[in-house]
Amino acid sequence: MRAGQRLSAERIAAASSIIDPCFLNSPQFVCAPLCDALGVETVLKVETLNPVRCFKGRGADLYMATLEGEGPLMCASAGNFGQALAYAAGRRGLPLTVYASVSANPLKVERMRALGATVVLEGEDFDGAKAAAKRNAGEAHFVEDGKEVAISEGAGTIAVELAAVDGPLDAVVVPLGNGALLSGIGAYLRHERPNTAVIGVVAEGAPAMALSWRQKRVVETERADTIADGIGVRVPVPEALDDLEGLIDDIVAVDDGAILSAMGLAHRYAGLVVEPAGAAGLAAIAGHQARFAGQRVATVLCGGNVSFEDMDRWFSSPL
Repeated sequence: MRAGQRLSAERIAAASSIIDPCFLNSPQFVCAPLCDALGVETVLKVETLNPVRCFKGRGADLYMATLEGEGPLMCASAGNFGQALAYAAGRRGLPLTVYASVSANPLKVERMRALGATVVLEGEDFDGAKAAAKRNAGEAHFVEDGKEVAISEGAGTIAVELAAVDGPLDAVVVPLGNGALLSGIGAYLRHERPNTAVIGVVAEGAPAMALSWRQKRVVETERADTIADGIGVRVPVPEALDDLEGLIDDIVAVDDGAILSAMGLAHRYAGLVVEPAGAAGLAAIAGHQARFAGQRVATVLCGGNVSFEDMDRWFSSPL
């Protein structure tokens, strides 16, 4: 662990014995048809086959397992983190209020409520909802994705599983929203597989984290304009930005067209329904085939919360 680094590879490894097993040991495999289509040996890590259809359950469950004290909780979410925290809090009998934007994905809002959360719709986007949540937290404990170490370390257990694959792993390409997933994976792989490149992926219309990482300071943007709500960040979390320092090799951007195409690739060649943010890593591989040619590259398909209406709209025409 480098000086000043909050995340620990040792704690990430130990987390696998704490997190609810339903979120662990997700499928990971070389998808031969996809490899043929891309010309890149591609390992898919599928994080959609669990009670909240995304990777967020790992970090939320670890956070709740290590939380000291009891009481009402509050968070802000584009939908997936709220589901994960609602699931983990509900198992422990703790009330949760989730703030989401007025334009939040209806399916995710429905699922958060079904899992027991009180959902308040306020703010024009995710960061607007987060600001509202912080203003109204009162005596509730505000849980911030990207800021809490346990959430990032829980997400890092994905890297524990990826590091166990046979043979080389030249790169891991990871969607980048608030940063918990990328920093957790980076912290573990830097320790266990230092020769594996760790690459983050932002949406072209939501570049705040990429700009901030390159400039080594928080850079806010006026808008986050992308269909990939899970990585639609315009106000970076300072602690999450600091966590990335020294743990990753690059950040690339993909546009919404590339993301839609990657969703089509996942469906066509692997039979998987992946939401836009979850397909960002695959979009980056498909868009940088020359860069990854001859390499063995893994990506995390980190979410699959897609409504029937969106599936109809996005898959009704050739991608």
